[in-house]
Amino acid sequence: MKTSKIIYWVTTILTAGMSIMSGSMMLFNPEMSEGFKHLGYPEYFRVQLGIFKLIGAVILIAPKLSVKIRLIGYIGFAITFVSAFIAHTAVDGIQTAIAPVVSLILLVVSYIYLEKISQ
Repeated sequence: MKTSKIIYWVTTILTAGMSIMSGSMMLFNPEMSEGFKHLGYPEYFRVQLGIFKLIGAVILIAPKLSVKIRLIGYIGFAITFVSAFIAHTAVDGIQTAIAPVVSLILLVVSYIYLEKISQ
């Protein structure tokens, strides 16, 4: 059980940390605005996604939330990471879609171990 908790917290903190960094960059880094334009997304979507990433990170790491509420965060991040993979691959090729794949793998491992430690 102790190993499962360690794996869960490491993958969850990595996922949340990456989401906090990317959400913050989406809100405050002007280069991200250019990146979203390059992918064909409107400016408001960058801001919206940045805010949702920050909220989702809090949902994943908040200790007192139920598994059902955390599931909302996992679903939102899964949709985001799959969509990012598709967008990057469609516009610039699959070699640019490594980050969303790594994020999705960490998310899936985190979810699997959440289920293990919640039983």
